Amino acid sequence: MQISVTGHHVEVTESMRAYVLKKMDRIVRHFDHVLDVHYVLSVEKLRHKAEATLKVSGGDIHAVAEAGNMYEAIDALADKLDRLVKKRKDKITDHHVEEGRRARH
Repeated sequence: MQISVTGHHVEVTESMRAYVLKKMDRIVRHFDHVLDVHYVLSVEKLRHKAEATLKVSGGDIHAVAEAGNMYEAIDALADKLDRLVKKRKDKITDHHVEEGRRARH
C-alpha cells in the first residue's frame, strides 16, 4: 500500500505525517483491500482541512473534513474514512444471499 501526504499552503511536518500513518493503521485493520492512499492537508484562513482518496478494488473512497486545527481535522477524516470503509466492506460481503435464494423458491 502506497501512502502519500501532501500539503497545500501548509508544510507537512514529520509529526503530521506520523499522525496520518497512525490513523491509517486503524482503517487498514478493518479493510485490507486498500491499494493506494493520497492525503492532502491544507489551510485556508482559519480552517484546517484534510482530505483523502483511497484507491480500493472496485473504485475510490473520498472524504473531506475541516476543523479548528490540523490534528482535529485528521481525526475527523479518519472517522469518516473508517465508516466508509466499513460500509464498502459490508457491500462486498453481503450476508443476505441466502434470503434471496429462499425467496425465489
